Amino acid sequence: MAFGSGVPTVGVDELSDGEFLLDVREDDEWQAGHAEGALHIPMSEFVSRYGELTEAAPQDGRVNVICRSGGRSAQVTMYLVQQGIDAVNVAGGMESWAAAGRPVVDDKGQPGSVV
Repeated sequence: MAFGSGVPTVGVDELSDGEFLLDVREDDEWQAGHAEGALHIPMSEFVSRYGELTEAAPQDGRVNVICRSGGRSAQVTMYLVQQGIDAVNVAGGMESWAAAGRPVVDDKGQPGSVV
């Protein structure tokens, strides 16, 4: 599946538990609710914090990029693909994640919400 002009995309239903997830939403969105275990690097800080991703991402695995609805994560996915990283945009973002019944936690580990 592709988003926009050739952005590799994956549906929430295609993700297995424990797959590497990169959340590129801003701090307030993250604090309200995110997928447990995701790496958080806001899109606005992504280039300056790129090294955090390369340290945390699985060497031979895929980077699943997520935001609220899929727009920002599509941009970051394309950047990563251009850097030679196996990356895909999570279609529908955290809105689809929550709608699919996947767990969403706040910054204290309690049930969260997508804003």
